[in-house]
Amino acid sequence: MELLEKIQQLFGSYGYSVMFFGLLLEFIALPFPGETTMAYAGYLSYRGQLDFGTLVILAFLGTTIGMTITYFIGARAGLPFIMRYGKWFFFKPDKLDKTQKWFAKYGNGLIFIGYFIPGVRHFTGYFSGIAAIPFRKFALYAYSGALFWVVLFLGIGKLFGPGWSAIFQLAH
Repeated sequence: MELLEKIQQLFGSYGYSVMFFGLLLEFIALPFPGETTMAYAGYLSYRGQLDFGTLVILAFLGTTIGMTITYFIGARAGLPFIMRYGKWFFFKPDKLDKTQKWFAKYGNGLIFIGYFIPGVRHFTGYFSGIAAIPFRKFALYAYSGALFWVVLFLGIGKLFGPGWSAIFQLAH
């Protein structure tokens, strides 16, 4: 079964909760196609099946709660915990190394733009906590980046309607 068919089935069975729980789990580093799901949900909003405002709120909450959880795991448990138990959260050493290098190079800006970098967005919360970035600064970058990311991908589906998947492929 194709990815889009799975997403369609999830929305058919669980509706709005797919948006919240799917994105929350994605940011804890479980495999979930967040961008595709948001673009498809935006399309469902275009068709009048789902409310755009509700989707934005649920996607934003799922994303920010997931990022906040990972921040506090990183802050409390640190890198040794991540290295030891990361395999249970689908952390691979190459992804950890990649994220550390990006974080060293781009710093706080990575928290904002990290949403748009596959394989990096899932780890920015952990590394922000490990790096002891003050929570208020983390929240400013993470939550504003989350809002931009959520509105962009939901908006692709809403704005382009039936052509959402073609536009999504170009943007992605």
